[in-house]
Parts: sequence; structure tokens; C-alpha cells
Amino acid sequence: MTAEHDRLLPWAALSAALAVAAGAFGAHGAEGAAADWLRTGASYQLVHAVAVIALGGRRTGEGPAALLLAGAMLFAATLYAIALGAPRWLGAVTPIGGAAMIGGWIWIAARGFRR
Repeated sequence: MTAEHDRLLPWAALSAALAVAAGAFGAHGAEGAAADWLRTGASYQLVHAVAVIALGGRRTGEGPAALLLAGAMLFAATLYAIALGAPRWLGAVTPIGGAAMIGGWIWIAARGFRR
């Protein structure tokens, strides 16, 4: 494992735990649009946390893993905040997290194609 992955691993694990909690709240404690936002945020956050962990210490994944994790956390956090009552305009920030996730996947693909 690389030093960068050692720093990302606990954040990815924490991100996954938060995703599970948000998904559970969305399934059992929220209704309507709030439940949908929680489930959407949780699914994206969990998938990307697992992807960061799976990338491990691979050279291909060091920088992209950080971008995937940051993007997923921003994406999910804005949806969670709105579901919990934050102003709806915060949804304008959500696509920034989505763009970061897309960028992380493109970065991984580009590195793979260069090999």
C-alpha cells in the first residue's frame, strides 16, 4: 500500500459507514423526496467508497481515488443536507461532486489506456 492509500483508507471506510447509515435512514426514517435523496446519496457514496478501497495502493489509482472519494462525499453530503432540511439551492453544488466522480473514473481510464 502507498502512503496516499493509507491516508485515504480510513476516510473511505468512514464514507462507507455514513452511506449505510444514510441509506438506512432513507429506508426507515424519511419519506417522499427526502427518502429518495438519502438513498441516491447513499448508493453513490457507498459504491465510490468501495472503489477507493479496491484501488488499494495501485499506482493507477492514487490520485483518482482521492478525486472519487471527495466527489462522492460532496455529492452525498449535499443530498443528505437537503433531505434534512437545508435550503434547496444547495442542490446546485451536488453536480460538482458528480463531476469529480466522473473525472476520477476518466482519470483511471486514461491511465489504463496509456499502459
